[in-house]
Amino acid sequence: MASFTATAPIIQASPVDYSTRLRRARLGLLVAVTPVVMLFVSFSSAYIVRQGLPTLDPRTNQLARDWIPITLPKLLLVNTGVLVLSSVFMELARRQIKGQMALATATDHPGIATREQVKIPWLAITLLLGLVFLFGQWTAWRQLAANGFYVATTPSSSFVYLLTGTHAVHLMGGVLALLVAGVASLLRRSLATRSIVVDLTACYWHFMAALWIYILCLLEFAS
Repeated sequence: MASFTATAPIIQASPVDYSTRLRRARLGLLVAVTPVVMLFVSFSSAYIVRQGLPTLDPRTNQLARDWIPITLPKLLLVNTGVLVLSSVFMELARRQIKGQMALATATDHPGIATREQVKIPWLAITLLLGLVFLFGQWTAWRQLAANGFYVATTPSSSFVYLLTGTHAVHLMGGVLALLVAGVASLLRRSLATRSIVVDLTACYWHFMAALWIYILCLLEFAS
């Protein structure tokens, strides 16, 4: 991964202002992800309840169970490993920018810009792995279709596509946040601003990784 020389921007915010901004930003993120949590809680409840509900067979005019368990593609395990690894790299990116912030605020002259060799590979690696995960999910959907399971084939297949597809859409939001963090770095925004953007992106990315593990366990074991 290539390295580049960047000029550390002047820190205009005091440590107190930075802490306040970070706390407010994290609170805003918490408010934003709360509907996502509620959405997947409702999906989980519907998934579990639907398994035990019989449906009316129009041919026999009798109640019958139409829930057919689906064997998930093994590729989903590989995708899980990719996403977890990307979460590790995202955390390294967060710690790197936090270390730069701590060093800048600890200097005797924080208002003086200094030139230093800065290596920032973690965000790019996380972005790459995030795209690999999304491509892996698309490949897993193609494997399901090749096995005869489409969105409307059975109730169980519908839920598989619903849960994994909704998660993929929300993960795209994390990919967009990574791009924003990268642009903020290229535009040489203030170190405090970049630190907050990376911190929020890391929190959201960790949340997406944990949510995916939960979804996979739900599909694999809650049947």
